[in-house]
Amino acid sequence: MSGHSKWSTIKHKKAALDAKRGKVFTKIIKELMVAAKTGGSDTDSNPRLRQAISTAKASNMPNDTMTRAIQKGAGELEGVNYEETSYEGYGPGGVAIMMDIMTDNKNRTVAEIRHLMSKYGGNLGENGSVSWMFEKLGQITLSDNSNEEKAFNHALEFGANDFNVIDNTFVIAASPSETVNIAEVMADKGYEVISSTVEMVPKNMMKVSGDQVKKLISLLNLLEEHDDIQNIYSNVEFDEADL
Repeated sequence: MSGHSKWSTIKHKKAALDAKRGKVFTKIIKELMVAAKTGGSDTDSNPRLRQAISTAKASNMPNDTMTRAIQKGAGELEGVNYEETSYEGYGPGGVAIMMDIMTDNKNRTVAEIRHLMSKYGGNLGENGSVSWMFEKLGQITLSDNSNEEKAFNHALEFGANDFNVIDNTFVIAASPSETVNIAEVMADKGYEVISSTVEMVPKNMMKVSGDQVKKLISLLNLLEEHDDIQNIYSNVEFDEADL
């Protein structure tokens, strides 16, 4: 988990900056819409929507914003028709990169992402080319304003797979199907849930060196900023001096 934790730390810092630009809300709104479109607006029968709502609440999204997004996705209000897909490939130094996509124009999106990958020494691959290097896991982040041992014991009691302290936060790993349940129970117990997501976690990490470090950081930042990329995952392990 150490390498993934370092990249998670970067993503959390980036998320805080993106929140000021409204990017986090935009991505969550897309997820709410697609979750409602594919599984309906009833959270009892749509676990993906429950997870999206949990993420929205952790990001302090207003209830009316959530409601409108769900209604648009379910067809109760007029809205943009987003399609979801995933792209994967290699960055500089052979680092594996996976991306969750939501777009209203797949041809435009894939062309833009292929251009970015190529510009910085990477390339898009076929589906399955790097996904085998990752596993899907829930990631629940709590503020560290609680007792660590108590939080650790509660997390394990409620079904967590792992528990780490990262950059002044508690990060709980869980199976995807249990993520939203654990987040809700921890919140009910009084813990401050900063985020609750399901991510592709790398099984093994790899390092890059020299000019490849700068190229890779630039590429990952630009991919993170792309409006159609919901999430990006990589198996890179940076040294502290690189960041």
